[in-house]
Amino acid sequence: MSEHIPTPVTAGAPDAAAPETTGGLDFIRTRILADRAAGRFDSRVHTRFPPEPNGYLHLGHAKSICLNYGLAKEFDGKFNLRFDDTNPVKEDTEYVDSIREDVRWLGGDWQDRECYSSDYFEQLYLFAEQLIQNGKAYVDSSSAEDIRAMRGTLKEPGTESPYRNRSVAENLDLFRRMRAGEFPDGAHVLRAKINMASPNMVMRDPTLYRIRHAHHHRTGDAWCIYPMYDFTHCISDSLEHITHSICTLEFENNRELYDWTLDALGIYHPQQIEFARLNLTHTVLSKRKLIQLVKEGHVRGWDDPRMPTISGLRRRGVPPEALRDFCARIGVARADSTVEYSLLEFCIREYLNAHTRRVMAVLDPVKVVIENYPEGQTEQFTMPYHPEDAAWGSRTVPFSRELYIERDDFRLEPPKKYHRLAVGAEVRLRYAYYITCREAVTDAQGRVTELRCTYDPESRGGSSPDGRKVKGTIHWVAAAHALPAEVRLYEHLFTAENPNAVDEGQTFLDHLNPDSLRTVCAQCEPSLRDVQPGTTVQFERLGYFCADPDGTEGAPVFNRTATLKDTWAKMEKRG
Repeated sequence: MSEHIPTPVTAGAPDAAAPETTGGLDFIRTRILADRAAGRFDSRVHTRFPPEPNGYLHLGHAKSICLNYGLAKEFDGKFNLRFDDTNPVKEDTEYVDSIREDVRWLGGDWQDRECYSSDYFEQLYLFAEQLIQNGKAYVDSSSAEDIRAMRGTLKEPGTESPYRNRSVAENLDLFRRMRAGEFPDGAHVLRAKINMASPNMVMRDPTLYRIRHAHHHRTGDAWCIYPMYDFTHCISDSLEHITHSICTLEFENNRELYDWTLDALGIYHPQQIEFARLNLTHTVLSKRKLIQLVKEGHVRGWDDPRMPTISGLRRRGVPPEALRDFCARIGVARADSTVEYSLLEFCIREYLNAHTRRVMAVLDPVKVVIENYPEGQTEQFTMPYHPEDAAWGSRTVPFSRELYIERDDFRLEPPKKYHRLAVGAEVRLRYAYYITCREAVTDAQGRVTELRCTYDPESRGGSSPDGRKVKGTIHWVAAAHALPAEVRLYEHLFTAENPNAVDEGQTFLDHLNPDSLRTVCAQCEPSLRDVQPGTTVQFERLGYFCADPDGTEGAPVFNRTATLKDTWAKMEKRG
């Protein structure tokens, strides 16, 4: 955790601190230490984060960023940000910009090492020609369907393409004509010549290049053939002199192809290491599913605060320090597991508790009229922004005859151990006075519309000269000075712990939570009138809230970042 600086937390503000590491010897650090001890890679550590710019980053990417950048910092090494941009149909500068912003916000610093696989297109092409000349690659004119059929199954070997034994000269000629744009999409592909009987299906003559007449966001129309990820990735690592190519477990089978390609070309050879990807309850982290949520309008966009995207978490008010702490706590492992969303919430609360100012807001207001308080009178109460840290300073809050309190802080028929307001009961108004409820006014439906109360003038500041004890303390806002605000209350986007587990005929969308967003009109203390978007505060007794860019001066909008632990709510739930 970074050093406490008593200023409001602003979601989106870069933090220069490096992502925390576990500090322990997990299997990746053990491997790196062994390599350094043996003098491998000249004892260097050089990592990278290599996203494809075809979507927005999410929590799974945050784990990878923290791991790769954290290792580089820990071992005094280097860190690259590389865009694996080899599919012009799905990639866009919008995603490049968002990825750059997200990595920087999370604390990653790539200095001057921003790389693009597209920068290596010419070198990649020449390496492909080298494989052809060495008899290790060939142009296949089979259809995509035929190639799939020839791959075989996990139990049966594949069959060789009828084009597999073309001469080097013919393969070179066809490949050069592919580059020149003589053929339409799908007419030919370049395949590695490895082993169609390999037990690892990845090694059954994988495709290295395909024809794709599409505009690339960086190279324009200079190319009409594009290298496949498995071919590009390992060579990009080699060209950048990466030492440890750290990726998730789904690429474990691809490591054999990674090694084969580099060895076949006889070029510098990094070490690929796989770790378990992040799985989180009540969440999907599949890029395909996240794209579907956005395109079909189930959320308001990539930065919707219900999304597990880094931009969504930032808009929700989650601080980067909390994300880094979360990634450090879950660590890295070889086996897949699922992390409880509550751990992320714990990390958020722990950081924000120490790093946010307190203010008062009422989300479900009911009016309180203090009958014995002078009409037209207004008092100012000085209240600290943080009860445990005077460095945060204080503000003044107006008090008057008519107030708003939380509807949930009153019961017509209070149960046992209920220490909030009821008819005949006395409570403390935070930093102000003791009040006693005399009468509850209800409408025809029995809903409370107003509470008639009296106050003890001797209890100013929240204590009484007679020393009587009042167990309940509630927050409030003066009605005449209240600032209306739209508050968006977020719950899990999915009702199921594992949205990916569905019955036959269903999809993950069947688990969407219809109550994942509830909007209320809150009444806030006037100090929030000029709150800036991205500022996170604690609404006392309610939770942490972040000012949204949709708000305007005098009409703020807040997103709930996380709730506070509500002991009474838990008691009620238990019955």
